[in-house]
Amino acid sequence: MTYTLFIAILAGGIAAGSSILLASLGEILSEKVGVLNLGLEGIMLIGAVSGFVFTIITNNSWIGILMAIVLSAVAGLIFAVLTISLHGNQIVCGLAMVIFGTGVSTLIGNPYVGTPVPQSFDAVAIPLLSKIPVLGPVIFNQDVLTYIALILVFVVWYFLFRTKPGLHLRSVGESPGTADALGINVTLTRYIYVIIGSALVGLGGAQLSLAFTKVWIENMAAGRGWVAVAIVVFAGWNPQKALLGAVLFGIVQALGFRLQVIGISFPPDFINMLPYFLPIVVLCIEAAKTHRKKAAGPEALGVPYIRESR
Repeated sequence: MTYTLFIAILAGGIAAGSSILLASLGEILSEKVGVLNLGLEGIMLIGAVSGFVFTIITNNSWIGILMAIVLSAVAGLIFAVLTISLHGNQIVCGLAMVIFGTGVSTLIGNPYVGTPVPQSFDAVAIPLLSKIPVLGPVIFNQDVLTYIALILVFVVWYFLFRTKPGLHLRSVGESPGTADALGINVTLTRYIYVIIGSALVGLGGAQLSLAFTKVWIENMAAGRGWVAVAIVVFAGWNPQKALLGAVLFGIVQALGFRLQVIGISFPPDFINMLPYFLPIVVLCIEAAKTHRKKAAGPEALGVPYIRESR
């Protein structure tokens, strides 16, 4: 019984943390290129509702995923225009994106509240690998979108730190003036990765509605976008550490659910609070560290680049 419970909590933690992991990877790309996107919560909701609605309309979950990615990328494009081309305040624009995404998702999703999705992403056991003790049922018995999230961790890490385009991306985030002088198109580079990052955030929202909950619930992101922003700081803008943070969040959430299932009584509000209390503790620890060493964030993060002023 104890072993079964342990496996269930770990497997549930990975599934619960996948949407946050995808959002964190998208935010890492955006922040590494120098653009602070605080609109993750709104973009996740856009991805969640668009993926859910188009799956119902077409009866095809992959079309739902595609539309979630496309519409989230459009939201990222709008954010990029406001912050990169029009030099709008990135914090204010991010908060506006949260309000916009929340409102649009509520409006579009209202007729579908409580409607079961006709096609969803169920757990798929990988032959042979799923039979490995502990690791098999925990890692290799997940839904397809969770597998994609786990693979993307290493793809994004390799791209950022082992490829020339990744070097260009990081140089734009560290010193856009120097990157411009070396012939790198700063504006185009920022546009590309803000849009790609937003698409990943939207994919995280779709994972939430099509694989994790499998229903549409108003404001179903429930603060996960903000948690993803916190995890990026906790991870030091490193995709592999972001995986650790997202899984840790998911495990705490899964632990609360499992304790209720086996009859251990805790106040429901306390259990619901736990996954969100953890990022606060982590951020406090990270804030204390910054007094002893330099933060790992990009130098030009949040700073608009105006070529004429360099």
